Amino acid sequence: MPHPETHKVQHIGLLRAAVLGANDGILSTASLLLGVVASGASTQTIVLTGVAGLVAGAMSMAAGEYVSVSSQTDTERADLAIERRELTDRPEHELAELAGIYRKRGLDAELAQQVAIQLTAHDALAAHARDELGLTDEMQARPVQAALSSALTFSVGAFLPLLIVLLFPAQLLLYLIPASALFFLMLLGGLAAYAGGASIVKGAYRVAFWGALAMGLTTVVGSLFGVSV
Repeated sequence: MPHPETHKVQHIGLLRAAVLGANDGILSTASLLLGVVASGASTQTIVLTGVAGLVAGAMSMAAGEYVSVSSQTDTERADLAIERRELTDRPEHELAELAGIYRKRGLDAELAQQVAIQLTAHDALAAHARDELGLTDEMQARPVQAALSSALTFSVGAFLPLLIVLLFPAQLLLYLIPASALFFLMLLGGLAAYAGGASIVKGAYRVAFWGALAMGLTTVVGSLFGVSV
């Protein structure tokens, strides 16, 4: 009996949306909170800013992912419609095109022709979608799934720095928010790298660098232009 295989790439779409959502939630909310803290705002204003940032960010991520992935879906459907029309109008040309793809992949001309004929007889559109357009079920765009995943993971990520604000006194926030955010970002980067089969250390420090840069800049802006509220 064949041994079933599971590959990392099968979940790359969902993984990308989840990592992007959580990373953006942690980083944008922590940066926003730091800017407000550095401005000398009250605790009530800081909390309100964090909650507003969480809700707005989650909705923005959901809408952005849905529109982006829907556009990808529209493109895939348009390409499939073209292939469907070509298979109806010029089946011989499409058969030759498919055989040519297999020749370029290393099959001899006779075998490539046989494979093309058999796959065309089985499911011509699926063969062209997979081998000509590179479209597979595993890589298929799923707008709703991507939108929900991004919104949920953003909310979870955004809640982490907001939790620091709720648990600790205001005088410690300027230190605890960036420290905890960097910890969460490194943890997320490492987990994402592990799930994708990449270097955990590289994944962790990559997000930590950009996170530190973003939080540092917003803290400077808050310090320079902030006023007590």
